[in-house]
Amino acid sequence: MPPRKKKVVGLIKLQIQAGQANPAPPVGPALGQHGVNIMEFCKAYNAATENQRGNVIPVEITVYDDRSFTFALKTPPAAQLLLKAANVPKGSAE
Repeated sequence: MPPRKKKVVGLIKLQIQAGQANPAPPVGPALGQHGVNIMEFCKAYNAATENQRGNVIPVEITVYDDRSFTFALKTPPAAQLLLKAANVPKGSAE
């Protein structure tokens, strides 16, 4: 008999600095309302993105009915990559 398939109860999309996830907003409240262990996610995310420090890495977190989660890292936003390539600290103030 195959194992029971977990039921998905939430999908959370966030953009977090690589290697710098912490329980403060926006991470804490977004995960807390789904009952996810926030520190467990932060440690896993920081370990997975350690080599990409300095970039904003979008992450898609799937939350299951047993309060477990999986996450998938996406590529950094194009605007972020262009600013970094042009060596500009931030966009136009206008």
